[in-house]
Amino acid sequence: MSNIPDDFYYASTHEWIKIDDNGVATVGISGHAQEALGDIVFVELPEPGTEIEARAEIAVVESVKAASDIYSPVGGEITAVNEALIDNPQLVNTAPYEDGWIYRMTINDKRDLDELLNAEAYAEHCSDE
Repeated sequence: MSNIPDDFYYASTHEWIKIDDNGVATVGISGHAQEALGDIVFVELPEPGTEIEARAEIAVVESVKAASDIYSPVGGEITAVNEALIDNPQLVNTAPYEDGWIYRMTINDKRDLDELLNAEAYAEHCSDE
């Protein structure tokens, strides 16, 4: 099982979200997800300014094995995207919780976080798959 940081929230669809001290949310896919996908070759990034509902499709990650939809763990507005992934999509593989983030957003309703898993529950979810 890959590393699962304790201070993140996780969706059952394998996206993670971390809220910084200013309330900005950063979103990516988990180490478990990137391991299952294999070598990432392309990331379709969302457009900044896009309003998104919780659990709606927002991006696509393509690997040598398959393309996988990325769902927003919470609702809000996309404020930034990780443009480094355009030229180096493998960052999702090498640093899924650091340099491999996909987008940043503001959250419309913090209660959306209540629907997500903590690290322990996510680890259990992954072991059940």
